[in-house]
Amino acid sequence: MLRVKLIVNPAAGAGRTRKKWPQIVERLKSIGLRFEHDFTEAPRHAVELAKEAVRQGYETVVSVGGDGTINEVVNGLYESGTLEDVSLGIISTGTGSDYIRTVGIPRHHQEACQRLLNPGKVLVDIGEVEYRSNGQTEKRLFVNFAGLGFDAEVVQATTQRFKILGGLPAYLLGLLTTFLCYRNREITLKVDGEVVSKKVCTAVMSNGKYGGGSMFVAPDADLTDGYFDVLTIDDISKPDLLWSLPRIYKGTHLTHHKVTMQRGQEIEIESAKRLLVQADGELLGETPARFRVIPSALNVLV
Repeated sequence: MLRVKLIVNPAAGAGRTRKKWPQIVERLKSIGLRFEHDFTEAPRHAVELAKEAVRQGYETVVSVGGDGTINEVVNGLYESGTLEDVSLGIISTGTGSDYIRTVGIPRHHQEACQRLLNPGKVLVDIGEVEYRSNGQTEKRLFVNFAGLGFDAEVVQATTQRFKILGGLPAYLLGLLTTFLCYRNREITLKVDGEVVSKKVCTAVMSNGKYGGGSMFVAPDADLTDGYFDVLTIDDISKPDLLWSLPRIYKGTHLTHHKVTMQRGQEIEIESAKRLLVQADGELLGETPARFRVIPSALNVLV
């Protein structure tokens, strides 16, 4: 019998994880899964709990929460130095649940619990981003996507100004306020050594297909191909951006003349003006930023 540790973020999904937790426990016990669990108490706590789980010899660590919880757990497993020896399980109770849509894990927590009893396993890529924060160079892993510009400004507004609202209301208000205030920026973009300078609205490095709460950002992304799908929306006008926004949810935005999609393993982005950087929906810092794929790095139970 494998040793299983659940890392539970009760605040995920605007507090819905806390309400669902008794049902999850009941379901896991009913299917005969032997497990222990820890609750997160603050941001970055899941990183430390994941490292401790590895030290205690757990072979499977399960993230119970949203995409941000997955991100922290994976960073903890990576920092433990034994990422290849531990499998990641996911019970998604967050708001967006973008990552599991690409991986193929059920959205409903009852079905996700059932999968843990006799799961399959897929070896997937992860991303690493190097960025500036408080004058220092920092690094962080991400599992799903990272972005800068308009994308990161929305994250800042959603998480810092409207977080108390939770879920879709917070995101929509964050999107609206960013839309009203944001100005496109000049950047230098290097994709696997190929350099271009241009004015952009946003740039997104996608490992998974979905981001930003069910946006079909990178329809052709593959978690196992060793590449990012690099989306840039060039110097688009605000009316055009507003009119085109629904296309991103359908995945039809790639035909827009202001949209460019490339594939790359190493991406560098610089900007003369301050440009924020986010990863998996968490605001990290600002440019200059460097992104690289770490291929076949994470075992995910599906």
